Amino acid sequence: MTERVSYLTMYMTGGPVRVPATIGAMREALPDGLRERFIAEIESAPADQLQFTLVRWVMNIPTPHDAAEEELLGRVRSGDFSPVTFAEDHEVRAVPGPG
Repeated sequence: MTERVSYLTMYMTGGPVRVPATIGAMREALPDGLRERFIAEIESAPADQLQFTLVRWVMNIPTPHDAAEEELLGRVRSGDFSPVTFAEDHEVRAVPGPG
């Protein structure tokens, strides 16, 4: 049986980037040298910090980035989530039509 992999789409300055959407698939996508640290941190992360921990780690999955993304990645990797917005944090509003 083939395992189906789910993906999330992250919208970076250079365009959309697909990343694995499960902890197991994220682990496999990380460079070999980071996998043990990833599992140790995920297993000990408090529930209210799990989303931020996953976002920080997904930034270590090799994907193409431009210079602006590299700056953003550096901030997120250091724990600064101020430039990060989660989709569920946005209120969807109708745009009024003309006149």
